[in-house]
Amino acid sequence: MPDPLNPADLWPMPPGGAAQQAAEPQRWVWAAMDPAERRLRMRELGVWVDWLRTTFELHNTITHCWYRHCAVVEHLTALYAGWVRTYAGEEAPGRELAEADWINTLHAFTPRLKLAACATGTHQEPPMSVPSPAGSAEEFELYLTLSDATTAPAAHPAAAELSRREAELNAPL
Repeated sequence: MPDPLNPADLWPMPPGGAAQQAAEPQRWVWAAMDPAERRLRMRELGVWVDWLRTTFELHNTITHCWYRHCAVVEHLTALYAGWVRTYAGEEAPGRELAEADWINTLHAFTPRLKLAACATGTHQEPPMSVPSPAGSAEEFELYLTLSDATTAPAAHPAAAELSRREAELNAPL
C-alpha cells in the first residue's frame, strides 16, 4: 500500500503494476480507458488526492466525494499528470521553476475544486444534464455545412504584414 504522505510512492504505475522505466507519462483520457484500467487509475488518483489534501491542507477545499464529480475529477487528473511530469519527469532546460509553476497552477485550480453543495460533508448529486433538443445534431451539421464560419476560404488576418515580411527576407542583396 503506498504511503499517502510520501510522494515517491505516488509516481505512476502502468496497468499491471510494473514500474515505469523512463517512459513519457501517459496521458489520461478516462473515456478511452477500459473499465479495469479506469478503476486502477482512479485508485492511483485517489491516493494522490489524499496526499494533496493533506500536504496542501486542502481538506476543506476538496470534498471527500470529489470522485463523484466529473469536472473535479478532470481538474485533479490534469493536476496529477502535471505533478508527475514535474516531479518524476526528466529535467528539461528552461524548467528550473517547474515545481513553483506547478504550485501556482494548483492555486489557480483551487476554486474549481470547491463544491459548495458538498462542503458540509454530505454529497449532493450534480445537477442533471439538460438533454439536447430534438434535431440539434442535424442543426449542428447544417451549420457546419452552410455557415461562413466553417465554409469561408482561409485568409490570415495579417496576410499583408506576413507578405511584407517575407518580401523583406527575400529581397535581393
